Amino acid sequence: MGSIVDRKARPEVFSLKPYVPGKPVEEVERELGITGVIKLASNENPLGPSPLAIARVEAALQKLNMYPDGAYYYLRQALAGHYGLGEDAFLVGNGSDELLRLITETFVNPGDEVLYGVPSFSEYGFMALVMGGKCVEVPLKEMRFDLPAMRERITDRTKMVYICNPNNPTGSIVSRAATDEFMNSIPDDVLVIFDEAYYEYVTDKDYVSGLEYLAQGKNVIVLRTFSKVYGLAGLRVGYGITTPEIAGAVNRVREPFNVNLLAQTAAIGALADEQHLQKSRELNTKGRDYLYQEFSRMGLEYVPTEANFIFVDVKRDCRQVFQALLKEGVIIRTGDIFGFPSHIRVTIGKPEENQRFITALQKVLQA
Repeated sequence: MGSIVDRKARPEVFSLKPYVPGKPVEEVERELGITGVIKLASNENPLGPSPLAIARVEAALQKLNMYPDGAYYYLRQALAGHYGLGEDAFLVGNGSDELLRLITETFVNPGDEVLYGVPSFSEYGFMALVMGGKCVEVPLKEMRFDLPAMRERITDRTKMVYICNPNNPTGSIVSRAATDEFMNSIPDDVLVIFDEAYYEYVTDKDYVSGLEYLAQGKNVIVLRTFSKVYGLAGLRVGYGITTPEIAGAVNRVREPFNVNLLAQTAAIGALADEQHLQKSRELNTKGRDYLYQEFSRMGLEYVPTEANFIFVDVKRDCRQVFQALLKEGVIIRTGDIFGFPSHIRVTIGKPEENQRFITALQKVLQA
């Protein structure tokens, strides 16, 4: 007869591959019986959150009996002031992950095509499949989104296009010229979502944000997050910038208290702390240059990055390297999940963490 799951669950559920996060430090220490493990796997800010964010959270702890602001009035006000836009241009979610789900629930019907480059963030395809959408995956070219090839794959069934910029896991960006050409050639009714989770780390002058196309009146959503450079990954708060019309439609499908009280107040503090932001950027740039130097010395090829991680070819089975690095107390991300079995992705950490990683990697590769 079969179980109720077999008989009643939506068929789309069985095509999904659950997201596998980076291993937590506590899990590795528990499994291997070691201490002092460092995690360079999930692109977290090694400096932690802003002191202003921490202070606001501490002050808000006495209010945990209260529901959060369902309209996040003060956070939207802070974002509006930061960007010089109206408050109705902002969506706020329980991390960008939730916003991806809400956007998909709002716009994707069964059979609609959702277009994106691969490898990139796996949640684009996951969310599309949940709603019965069709995933159209376009391979990267020279480790970056191939916008001309993506343009060729747009059909009258294309509902949404994702441009991850900088891209995860490669750290690469698409050029202004290529993005301009793409945006000027696609149909007006295609919604383009610029995932700019690592925007704050970019140093390349050829970078263009989706906000420029939003200002031109195009159908665009720009996603950003407090999880990366702002150091609030544990509180889960992301935001989108779009037209009031699109924001209004997406807000119809969200839960009323989707972003908790502590997350909202921490985000306001983080946004105001320009000093912490600049310190985080500078630490990342110095760490990036150090790792570039060491990879070159070791004869390892890497993808130049505009984010806070580096995708590097270790010329070995990445799973074996991963396991060996775990025993050295270093957690990284394997590249096989992105289709690159000899690559690893390493988050840029503090100087002592970067040095420890290089020492451990040399030991592992020489073994």
